[in-house]
Amino acid sequence: MLIEREAESCYLGQFIPLQYHHNMLMDSNRMDNFKAAIQYRIFEGATVLELGGGTGVLSWFAAQTADKVYCVEFNPDMVAEARRLLALNHRGERVQVIHADAFEYLPPEPVDFVICEMIHVAMLREKQVEVIENFKKRYAEKFPGHMPTFIPEAVVMAVQPLQQRYDFLGFQAPIIQFQLPGAFSADTTELGQPALYKIIDFTQSNDKLIEWQGHISIEHSGMLSALRFVTKNILAIRAEDNTTIDWLNHYMALPLARPLAVQTGDIVSIQFSYRAGGSIDSLQNAIEVKLVKPEQAQYTRLAFATV
Repeated sequence: MLIEREAESCYLGQFIPLQYHHNMLMDSNRMDNFKAAIQYRIFEGATVLELGGGTGVLSWFAAQTADKVYCVEFNPDMVAEARRLLALNHRGERVQVIHADAFEYLPPEPVDFVICEMIHVAMLREKQVEVIENFKKRYAEKFPGHMPTFIPEAVVMAVQPLQQRYDFLGFQAPIIQFQLPGAFSADTTELGQPALYKIIDFTQSNDKLIEWQGHISIEHSGMLSALRFVTKNILAIRAEDNTTIDWLNHYMALPLARPLAVQTGDIVSIQFSYRAGGSIDSLQNAIEVKLVKPEQAQYTRLAFATV
């Protein structure tokens, strides 16, 4: 079964090259917030499981406090790399790197925490939702009455209408873009506020199907040419002061097949559906955007701050 899933994963592009994992070590936004959440959450003497360990860095953060960490990685090259890197680091010996399929592996004992970072914008491409839902079902059968805390605890997703220029030194190319949160670009105009379309709470049962239909009020006239997808990962909830430790993915701007001229005060209807872990194309091809009369609008959204 492991060999079959390895072949499937290579075909689907699930094996991320080592260099990409190395680059993630240089992503200070990701690293700082995961470290803060793990330090906040994991207590002395805890037992931790990481699903999809990559370089092993998140397991290593956990090992600074936990007594034992099981780090499960499917890619045999990453297994060797994680073992090599952990051997260079203090308390790396607390991490046991296991070559196994996260869809099948269960720890030999109950664990206090499960770290799983198989996250892409809008929960596309990677199998975070499917892996965790599968794990919870199998874990509950083996260890009834005991469910670990998940890191991240939840994911919040929103969509925002954009006017996006696709002029590259005169070359017109309406392409998918990944944008740094908080960075200004003269090529991007936000035409309305982000609308919340999905919250995934990993303590609850979650369906892989993600679908939304809602309305957004246009605040600036222009050409609605793209939708921006925003993904905020709630790594840890600080109940004592009602705050969260978050990791905000790069924004993903998907060009619309048919841009729409809009005026201030217009109401646009947006509809889409896709499966968590599916391709970016599957979402892009499902998007429907149209103008509606104000009396037809039904606001099912909440304001969603992107910064």
